[in-house]
Amino acid sequence: MVMGPYCTQIMADMGADVIKIEPPQGDNTRYISVGPAPGMSGVFVNVNRGKRSVVLDLQAEAGKETLRDLIAGADVFIHSMRAKAVARLGFGYDDVNAINPRIVYTNCYGYGRRGPDADRPAYDDTIQAECGLPAVQEQLTGEAAYVGTIMADKVAGLTALYATMMALFHRERTGEGQEVEVSMFETMASFMLVEHANGAMFDPPLGPAVYPRTVAPNRKPYETKDGHIAALIYNDKHWNAFIDAVQPAWNSDAFATLELRAKQIDTVYGLVAQTLKERTTDEWLDLFRVLEIPAAPINSPDALFDNPHLNAVGLFETVETPHGPVRFPGVPTWFSRTPGRVGGYAPELGADTAEVLGELSSHDRAG
Repeated sequence: MVMGPYCTQIMADMGADVIKIEPPQGDNTRYISVGPAPGMSGVFVNVNRGKRSVVLDLQAEAGKETLRDLIAGADVFIHSMRAKAVARLGFGYDDVNAINPRIVYTNCYGYGRRGPDADRPAYDDTIQAECGLPAVQEQLTGEAAYVGTIMADKVAGLTALYATMMALFHRERTGEGQEVEVSMFETMASFMLVEHANGAMFDPPLGPAVYPRTVAPNRKPYETKDGHIAALIYNDKHWNAFIDAVQPAWNSDAFATLELRAKQIDTVYGLVAQTLKERTTDEWLDLFRVLEIPAAPINSPDALFDNPHLNAVGLFETVETPHGPVRFPGVPTWFSRTPGRVGGYAPELGADTAEVLGELSSHDRAG
């Protein structure tokens, strides 16, 4: 529901003309959260900003023919249907390639087609479970839990974006289009195993597939005298600065190096936790800034809209819409020559159908 739209939202922010094909009832994300008008939920508005909405009934031959006409002039075709479903409609890779051999065709799947789970449905929660996130959370907190964000959808969407861009780069060099496949499960398995593969990568294994620091029970926001703080007193430079300023008694061989501390990381976290209870959050933040130790307050998502740094770098963009101003979290990257920006409000269902079909007609007459 979000993987493909998030991928193409970033494309729209960077200047692509993204035509969103919707069924007559509209994309499901139009209806999953609050919004200023029916069919314009906050989630939909954010990941579909700057796009054009065209309603086509792909069960009908007229709708299929219109989509074929759009494909003929497109650079990229991205879908997030299961393989059998898109093939049944007549828009598998071979069908689309026959219309436009230069096209980059990106499949956004739950599971890759070469495995036994290819036809299983997938949502963020089920992929989080299958890739090990709740199990890792259980090691950390004692209870299996999902991460409080749709991580699988978003990581897979980012992966679909970079994979599509790589294919486009190849086409620029060679003229060749190609088919790309990005699945949520394979993407998240790779993502989780970046650090958690650890000792299990070797033959014979040198330990379980887990990175101990991230699942240490004492790895959590530290309690202070008046609240909580996040801090990572980790490498030798930060550790030595901290103990010199706060706890000279810890200057011992037992904790002298990162390697030694890593082997007893939960003990280290526990010792730091007891110390940080002695001062207020602001006192610790002030000291850590002086010592150049990574530290931060515990923010809520609401607080991000008023964050001085985010506002100073111009992350948020306000767009005037028929439903009033909308403050979008904008493009998080910076380019010296080709900066992106929020391309506009998300489209009402089918708002651009007439315009896009008119463009097709004009092109046909010109041809």
